[in-house]
Amino acid sequence: MIDLRWLVCLSVSLGYGCSGAAETPSAAGGGAPGGAGVGGALTSAGESAGGLGSSGSGSNGGRSAVGGGGGQASNAGSSHGGASDAGTGGVSSTGGSGGTAGGGGGRSGGGGGGSGSGGAATVGDPPQKTLRVFWLRPSDVPFEQKYPDGIGKVVLEAQKFYKAELGKTFKVNDPIVETVIGDHVKSWYEDTPNGGDKYWWSVTNMQQELVRKFGLKSPDSRWMVVGEVSAEGDGAGGGGSPGWVILCQHDADGAAGIGGTINRWYGGMVHELGHAFGLPDASSTDGTPMSASLYDYPNTHFSDSQKNSILTGKQSSFLF
Repeated sequence: MIDLRWLVCLSVSLGYGCSGAAETPSAAGGGAPGGAGVGGALTSAGESAGGLGSSGSGSNGGRSAVGGGGGQASNAGSSHGGASDAGTGGVSSTGGSGGTAGGGGGRSGGGGGGSGSGGAATVGDPPQKTLRVFWLRPSDVPFEQKYPDGIGKVVLEAQKFYKAELGKTFKVNDPIVETVIGDHVKSWYEDTPNGGDKYWWSVTNMQQELVRKFGLKSPDSRWMVVGEVSAEGDGAGGGGSPGWVILCQHDADGAAGIGGTINRWYGGMVHELGHAFGLPDASSTDGTPMSASLYDYPNTHFSDSQKNSILTGKQSSFLF
């Protein structure tokens, strides 16, 4: 969980939810066989026009390409390729065409296949020292390709901005965005108390689920993490702290082209990644993206002191 003492944001004064595609069923957590057990299931192929990659989630399975004993496939959604099931220990995925099913007893649904246009399968963890980006969609929120596409586009724009400003930037993964099927419906993330201020409930509930499923830390020496959840905060909650960005539906929708100009979301991601690299908010609107000048993106620039702080700070190992 993010240490809220580190969180800094502009939301009160500016109305900005200080900001924080492979589809990934549960990779860890509690539960009986057939749910997500200790270790859970794999990271699998992305939903797309071609279909949906899903996996079995079983107890004591570990995060691997094969679900543990008692695991069964998550019918996490359906598409042109259809869904798949897997028997005990089995895993199957669906996607465009030419399906495969792995594991003992697994059986492929009609038209099952590999990943669709949403991205290649991500089995296991991505490379370290990268920006690891998650879109968590609650279990009752349908998949829409525009979300991983849009969030990925915003991340790539921020990557270019950091390169232009610093001469260095962060690495992204392939696919850029890992889509995670949430353990709960949307209202659970929004209405389940987690901390004193409802502003933080949806993003903190998301963050704790990601930490549990993927064995993440805060900060994590392996990855810098961005998490976006399609559940709203009270006042479009979200924020950043060293090593992490947590964002709610407000920002996910913006990246997907819903609400506001895209430059506003570009500026917002640059701002929150600034927090992830250890920068505080600027004390005034000073032309830097750590102030309200984020809304002027791309006509905003880090100060020399901000650049030096990023390049020499504790998170500088994520730059190349």
